[in-house]
Amino acid sequence: MAKTTKKKADEALNIDTILFKCRDILRNARNSGSFLEKRDLMLTLIFLRFIGEKYEDGVKKLKLQIKEQELDINDPEILKAFFEDASFTDGTYNLPEESRWSNIIDTPAPELNVALDTALRSLAQSSKDLKGCFIEGTFTQKNLAPNDIKQVVDEINKISHKKFGEQRDLIGYVYEYFLKEFAVNATKEDGEFYTPHDVVELIASFIQPFDGTIYDPCCGSGGMFIQSSRVIESKRGDISKINVYGQEKEDATLRLAKMNLVLRGLSHHLNDEGESTFRKDFHKGLYFDYIMANPPFNLKGWYEDSMKDDSRWTDFALPPDSNANYAWILHMLSHLKPNKGVAGFLLANGALGDTDGTAKVIRQKLIEKDRVEAICVLPRELFITTDISVTLWVLNMNKKGGELDGRKLRNRAGEILFMDLRSWTGDEWDNAVKNMQKKKFQLTSSQIEKATSIYHLWQEESVDSNSYAQPELYRSVSLDELKENDFSLVPSRYIEFVDRDSNIDYNAVLTTASADVTSLLKRHSDNVSMIKDAFNGLGYECK
Repeated sequence: MAKTTKKKADEALNIDTILFKCRDILRNARNSGSFLEKRDLMLTLIFLRFIGEKYEDGVKKLKLQIKEQELDINDPEILKAFFEDASFTDGTYNLPEESRWSNIIDTPAPELNVALDTALRSLAQSSKDLKGCFIEGTFTQKNLAPNDIKQVVDEINKISHKKFGEQRDLIGYVYEYFLKEFAVNATKEDGEFYTPHDVVELIASFIQPFDGTIYDPCCGSGGMFIQSSRVIESKRGDISKINVYGQEKEDATLRLAKMNLVLRGLSHHLNDEGESTFRKDFHKGLYFDYIMANPPFNLKGWYEDSMKDDSRWTDFALPPDSNANYAWILHMLSHLKPNKGVAGFLLANGALGDTDGTAKVIRQKLIEKDRVEAICVLPRELFITTDISVTLWVLNMNKKGGELDGRKLRNRAGEILFMDLRSWTGDEWDNAVKNMQKKKFQLTSSQIEKATSIYHLWQEESVDSNSYAQPELYRSVSLDELKENDFSLVPSRYIEFVDRDSNIDYNAVLTTASADVTSLLKRHSDNVSMIKDAFNGLGYECK
């Protein structure tokens, strides 16, 4: 009996099991809507659960502080002074009573839809930061049957932010879960992508956005901000020194980003409505210390005639309208702080040697203007919704050297570091993700540290860039060599790859193979003709 109880308890604490149950309930429920509507309903409930839990934790902390100061917790003036502010000192929102999860969870099933919408309306009225995180009227409009909405709320109640949210971007995880299970809009070219936490950690470790402004022109659910803030906390412990700016095209995804940032207490500036960054740049004229992004790969249909003379590409060339890769590059470059800004972003590998339209012209100018600092090709199978290998680009507005965070950097003008990590998968690395419907890998902490150390060491004064190389992994390349290779950024043009075939003794191999075939024919003399036919069918002459 004890084993059964423990098994049920463990199951209740498995977030995938909880999400599957919720999905199953909504799939069978009347009026639950489309996939996207189900996803947004789930995320709204999780948001209410988490913000309610943060409020309860904030109240406990405040009461403890009051007690430590030997103040009377029952004194009306004390209560007013400590609890009537719009938010607590740690960024926890002081929720209206009807918006608190402790009250929602005790609401009778027939009254839940109305209670949930009342909670959302009160939240939107209580804080400008919370307005726009959700669609008011969601639950009464759907009007799920009392038993259905009650079951979902009870399942969500099992997901404690303290249990599941401290070690991951939980809103992003739920978002990724639904992408994985349903693969909605998830094509290899133009789909919704949630950037895996290990990839974000790699980008953040490379560019180290410890303080200042961070910008993401296609921020999705905000996962780039959340995961990078974890790197900042682990290195410096203070996320109050960063201020995030972002833009997202899809309204529903924009709401998720706002939920995510509110839950994490990150100071942020996002667009009020979903809109394409190319069509309407909400942050035009602003320059940022850091840019981190994972734009849609090979995005088509981005261009409009009104963009022809846009200032973002006047110093380069009009990007090809066939896909947006170079439009993203120039957009981000236009937002980097002069002589300071650094960008780390992902693009499909085709951009490295793309000769479509003006792509090559732009790439050549990027190299000649010395904006590209590093090109790092990543392993395949890192993403849920695509199996392609992608490239991490690092742009730097200042490669002249100097001191940075206690590190003495050399002048890297006219140099680019190339890395190729595609061999960093397989059993020898022990980084395969288990229990997946398809093969998937993730970068391990040691791999992220190793790649980061290769990049950071290359930047430092003590390094001779002329000899900075390791076959099949990395190499520092000069502008002269880039010119000789027609300004290609394909790493295999520069990194040495060992020709293992040159060391093979082919005579010995063929002799062994011949002996093996002879032995095979002797052991299966009854089927000699069939074996000969099989070898002849493979293109070998077998007499």
